[in-house]
Amino acid sequence: MSVLLASATRQLELLRSGAISILELAEEHIRQIERLNPVLNALVDFDADRVRSQARLLDADRRAGGALRGLPVTVKSSISAAGYLCEIGSLIHRGSIPREDAPVVNRLRDAGALILGTTNCPEFLMAYETDNLLHGRTNNPWNIEYSSGGSSGGESAAIAACMSAGGLGSDSGGSVRQPAHFTGICSLKPTPGRIPGRGHLPPCVGPFSVLGAIGPMARTIEDVTLLFDVLSGQDVFDPVSAPVDFRKPSLADLRGRKIGYFEDDGLMGVTAETRAAVRNAVQALREAGFQVEPFRPHTLELLRKLWWKFFVQCGAMFYQPTIAGKEAMLSPIFREFLGFAEAAGPLTATELLDAWAELDLLRGRTLREMENTPVLLCPVASVPAFKHGERSWIIDGKPVEYLDAMRHTQWFNTLAAPAAVVPVGRSPEGLPIGVQVIARPWQDEDALAVAAVLDEAFGYSTPPMALS
Repeated sequence: MSVLLASATRQLELLRSGAISILELAEEHIRQIERLNPVLNALVDFDADRVRSQARLLDADRRAGGALRGLPVTVKSSISAAGYLCEIGSLIHRGSIPREDAPVVNRLRDAGALILGTTNCPEFLMAYETDNLLHGRTNNPWNIEYSSGGSSGGESAAIAACMSAGGLGSDSGGSVRQPAHFTGICSLKPTPGRIPGRGHLPPCVGPFSVLGAIGPMARTIEDVTLLFDVLSGQDVFDPVSAPVDFRKPSLADLRGRKIGYFEDDGLMGVTAETRAAVRNAVQALREAGFQVEPFRPHTLELLRKLWWKFFVQCGAMFYQPTIAGKEAMLSPIFREFLGFAEAAGPLTATELLDAWAELDLLRGRTLREMENTPVLLCPVASVPAFKHGERSWIIDGKPVEYLDAMRHTQWFNTLAAPAAVVPVGRSPEGLPIGVQVIARPWQDEDALAVAAVLDEAFGYSTPPMALS
């Protein structure tokens, strides 16, 4: 059990030293999956014998190297992995198995990672709760009455419960960050293009080439950074992927720059414990020698409104050809998303053109505001993990609705900025509360470096069910 609780980095050290074989480590994860997955419903494609076969092959090839050799990982079931279910949580795609790996999965394999299986997500990824008619709902390992988040909720639950050492999620509106916050793990939404997005379903094209990215998830920022290092790099067939090399920023340099922080956007409340988590993170950074000052960009609400147009309204328009005539197969959680889009109405060509132009102008304005505070610290959401089906909360005597409560991640999808999440606090119910560290586009390593300081001060705790 102790090796299961170790970070991915520590598991790799044990493998390299010969303290444990790849098959032995795989067996530990197999037992944990067989014990907990029936309760959590995190993995949707898992075959113990297939995992053992991979492990034996890796053990037998002593010449094989790779930075992740033998590390057991999982992949969200919206990212193509050859031979594994990639159904995007929809009955319409039941039984869909890609023949080719997405470039990011190919990089996992080339680095020697052992793929355990694929993980659950809400239908077509359009929800902050993981549930669908195909595989059902995924539960939070801290309390199964609560959601593990979405859309990478299966991935977050698997990692938090030590069924997987780390893996891949994706994020167009908070989908690696909000689940990490809900389950007490770490994650990074990278700058789009830093990690190849090809092979993701739906494709990261049009506005989603700005909003969307495949991102690493793990129990520590050190592990997230390792995965980012291995997986990042230009994909020459992806028009948004730039030739930006991985770098190691100097903490001394980061201490010489200002970090801005805010507890809310002035429009929507956050819980008292969320405020406390931000304040505690600020104090920890100051004690570590960083300059941290109150600062909140003036463009947040404008960024959120643009996100709504692209994610909700354009998203629904993108899906119309797929779902036409198949409405009876759609899950309630996706129907809910379509209801939001229907209430907003379809975008006209003029509205879409204006929004696209405004996107560039607003990103430039926000980046100018961030010139002297290139790193930001803020909440991940207004609330910690919510009970399955919950859609509104009263905070400071005022109602906060579902999508509004998740606005804190949406801003930075519109900005195409990297954002890392690290667990810092707890709710009165004992649920994790994360904070978000944001950097300017292409400066992903800065967000990770600051988040690593917080991870050392606070960081992951093991859910009791993972221990028993």
